Amino acid sequence: MTPVIILAAGEKSAEVTNWAGRIGWVVGLGLFVAFVYWLMRQGWKWRGSLQSDLPELPGVPETPGEAKLTLSGRYHGSTTAGQWLDRIVAHGLGTRSRVELTLTDAGIEVVRPGATDFLIPAEALREARLDKGIAGKVLAEGGLLIVTWAHGDKLLDSGFRSDRAAEHTAWVGAISTVNSTHHASTTEGTAR
Repeated sequence: MTPVIILAAGEKSAEVTNWAGRIGWVVGLGLFVAFVYWLMRQGWKWRGSLQSDLPELPGVPETPGEAKLTLSGRYHGSTTAGQWLDRIVAHGLGTRSRVELTLTDAGIEVVRPGATDFLIPAEALREARLDKGIAGKVLAEGGLLIVTWAHGDKLLDSGFRSDRAAEHTAWVGAISTVNSTHHASTTEGTAR
């Protein structure tokens, strides 16, 4: 029995000397990651080309008018209204960024450093609500301000999160007021 123990104690692991195999695995893994990134980028471009029928975004006016409300926070993206996973990427609407929102008589100015600024015209506003998610971002219930608006022949939901979440409720009320005021005057004008 003793000779077996001596024999087992004498065995050692061989040193790893296959550097070519290791380098090959690392290079292969790097190429795989680059290929997956390239596929994701192509998918993003393809989605943008599918949404190319969406008109250009209205620009922010030089004289916007008096600010009714302001909000500083994050823009989390836009989706087709009612379909919280159908992200819109055309015209930079899929780019997440910091945001400064200003509600005026003209509509909502969306100023995004490092991304395209745009205006959601007052006549395009449909509703605002508190929700918990939009494509790629899920928060606690009521953590996102979702603004539904018409752009071209599509209804879009745009998701914003204020740095101070208590501001969301004021925005929902203010947008509902702007929406009802604008649509009441439009209806009144067509009734004459």
